[in-house]
Amino acid sequence: MSIDILMPALSPTMEEGTLAKWHVKKGDQVKSGDVIAEIETDKATMEVEAVDEGVVEDILVAEGTEGVKVNAPIARLSGEDSGASAAPAPKTSPEAKTSGEGDREAVEGALQKAQSTAPTPPPSASPPPPPHAGEERGARIFASPLARRIAEQKGLDLAAVTGSGPHGRIVKADVDAAQPGQARAPAAAPAGQPAPAPVTAAAPRQVQSLEQQGIPAGSYDLIPLDGMRKTVARRMTESFRDVPHFPLNVDIEIDALLAARAKINAMLEKSGVKVSVNDMVIKAAAVALMQVREANASYTPEGIAMHHHADIAMAVAVPGGLITPIIRAAETKGLSAIAVEAKDLAERARTKKLKPEEFQGGTFSISNLGMFGIKSFASIINEPQGAILSVGVGEKRPVVRGDQLAIATVMSVTLTCDHRVVDGATGARWLAAFKPLLEDPITMIV
Repeated sequence: MSIDILMPALSPTMEEGTLAKWHVKKGDQVKSGDVIAEIETDKATMEVEAVDEGVVEDILVAEGTEGVKVNAPIARLSGEDSGASAAPAPKTSPEAKTSGEGDREAVEGALQKAQSTAPTPPPSASPPPPPHAGEERGARIFASPLARRIAEQKGLDLAAVTGSGPHGRIVKADVDAAQPGQARAPAAAPAGQPAPAPVTAAAPRQVQSLEQQGIPAGSYDLIPLDGMRKTVARRMTESFRDVPHFPLNVDIEIDALLAARAKINAMLEKSGVKVSVNDMVIKAAAVALMQVREANASYTPEGIAMHHHADIAMAVAVPGGLITPIIRAAETKGLSAIAVEAKDLAERARTKKLKPEEFQGGTFSISNLGMFGIKSFASIINEPQGAILSVGVGEKRPVVRGDQLAIATVMSVTLTCDHRVVDGATGARWLAAFKPLLEDPITMIV
């Protein structure tokens, strides 16, 4: 009997995704546990395994297809009904597990999407030989998602890598051993057959909207949007359009904070922990949110959600976009604990090893561009949070104290508020609580 394979849900909130790649074709024998496809959502790209056994009777959804609804049939097996669910179970590849990535590993990085799908030929009496290591299936290189990420970080061309996995599949060990710039010798042609013709580079993709504005094709390179970039674009557009937001600005003198940080780091030197200014900003923001709880809130159509803890999301730039790992209940943690956790989260965010629960949620966000010399800016609210704090660079500026002119290290911050939940008075009270915590850091622990 025929068994439908259904589009799996990789998270409780997933409604649709992209069928990024098939690892099987019509006529292939599939066993329970075999990796059959790669599914991509706006949050993650994961390999999925078959639950049932049988022969692939039909591929119902071509690889590269976007917007595939959860539980929609994507393929069909012919075989005995095992009684188990026909939906494949999402699991990471073996090499991903050994690297410490969980089954729900979040990937919002720049994984390639299939641009076209070649027709699948019917199975022949003698199966074709396995692809040469690194060779493409259709328009895609046969490699695991983890191998792709490591290759991207190393600046490595996967087409030059020899795969040691099943059927020449490139795995983590292959890219770990490869060096950027290495070339792979072309596979020898079988006896009696001519050598393959050199591959001609594809013509540059064209964008009609640009051409209509007088920008000719060939004058630019087009980088396809990956899942993360699409999600960032969609969410920021929705937030900027739909949330009635406003900024509040304040300057903070941080000389005392810098002096306190130097003393704290001297005390922590033997432990190897180093507290940053941003760690102290996170702690101060959390304490201020507990003092002005109306600012630690989210707007919903059903009412205002008043959060019990200050779960601080910190913006981290990653290839292809932005992600906000979260320091949970930051008001309960000391500066050294926040420093350790923030460093770990930021490092795993950049290497795309965060789990969904580590970046989903949060009650308040902080975006710090001070390290880039940015003096002042206003961030877009990260819904459904009620506010986001933008932190600029600390720099020497003239200040007036009484009737005297003095020099101080000043940092400008901007609080962007969702006016539906954090009005002007509430935002001002939060800044009034936040500012003295940084100007006199001892008050953070009192």
